[in-house]
Amino acid sequence: MTSRLPSKTEPAAVGDATLAQALLAELAREPDGISLPRLCKRLGLRMSVLMRELAWLGEESIGGQPGPGLVRVERRGERDVAILIARSSDIDPL
Repeated sequence: MTSRLPSKTEPAAVGDATLAQALLAELAREPDGISLPRLCKRLGLRMSVLMRELAWLGEESIGGQPGPGLVRVERRGERDVAILIARSSDIDPL
């Protein structure tokens, strides 16, 4: 069995500090939230990668571990919007 190495253009893995920092920085620029498709485009991510990262940074438990509660996804009409819910002073550097 061979493993495929990631290309230089592939986004970082879910849970990667660089990806989390980029995501949190984008959300900090949009205090009213940002639509998920727009966030994908800005970060150069597939929707599935974005959703996993948002889950990782959100309020729900994963594997029995509580989430940090930094972000939330809300439904607004027909759109899903990501929102930063923690103040910058609450966020530990990753």
